[in-house]
Amino acid sequence: MAPPILSLALPSETGRVLSIQSHTVQGYVGNKSAVFPLQLLGYDVDPIHSVQFSNHTGYPTFKGQVLNGQQLCDLIEGLEANNLLYYTHLLTGYIGSVSFLNTILQVVEKLRSINPNLIYVCDPVMGDEGKLYVPSELVSVYREKVVPVASMLTPNQFEAEQLTGFRIGSEADGREACKILHAAGPAKVVITSINIDGNLFLIGSHQKEKGQSPEQFKIVIPKIPAYFTGTGDLMTALLLGWSNKYRDNLDIAAELAVSSLQVVAKGIEFLTSYFH
Repeated sequence: MAPPILSLALPSETGRVLSIQSHTVQGYVGNKSAVFPLQLLGYDVDPIHSVQFSNHTGYPTFKGQVLNGQQLCDLIEGLEANNLLYYTHLLTGYIGSVSFLNTILQVVEKLRSINPNLIYVCDPVMGDEGKLYVPSELVSVYREKVVPVASMLTPNQFEAEQLTGFRIGSEADGREACKILHAAGPAKVVITSINIDGNLFLIGSHQKEKGQSPEQFKIVIPKIPAYFTGTGDLMTALLLGWSNKYRDNLDIAAELAVSSLQVVAKGIEFLTSYFH
């Protein structure tokens, strides 16, 4: 199927992104963190909200709705009926149920039947700092079904450990975890935050050809003494945006993503301190 006029009109170095993530009315997480930065980088972004909450779940209470698998199918069918299902990228973030995650797999298959070159960027949001905040059944679905079809994977340290069954206690462990994930599917892996003895860094890895040793790199991330939400969602969006512009240089894309995130975080820290 030929792409519609809209996608043909876009600059060749960008594309159309279908972003399936959470949404909050107040605050910036999920699609609220991802869509605008990608638009600034020149992408046409269509968001589907996996949940729509009043605020993020770190508050004492929240209200809202959760999209189920059938409702996601309805949206996809509506786009397909109007020849609007041509995307260059699929981006997924927080998914709260096994049924919805299985439907995501159907979406990947459908999008690749229309565009075989679809790039699927998956942030396997499952937990952090040793704790899961999704049902434990999702771990095996990510490991066995999602990782093999992803083009790029952006777990944090805890999520990478869950996906590989390999404890990350050093930089070398992080590099080895990336190799394990490459063997399972994705050509690009970025473990977005590894905290070892108070030192924060990321490990990136790009396996350009199956069977070859990946090109790997480390980026030290300066710590900012503040609490943030949505930074992982923003980071994955920036990695998608910049890695598509620097397809053979994941290290450059990651440097640009980290620097952008640092500027945003420092700006928030300044405004918070100024108004308090």
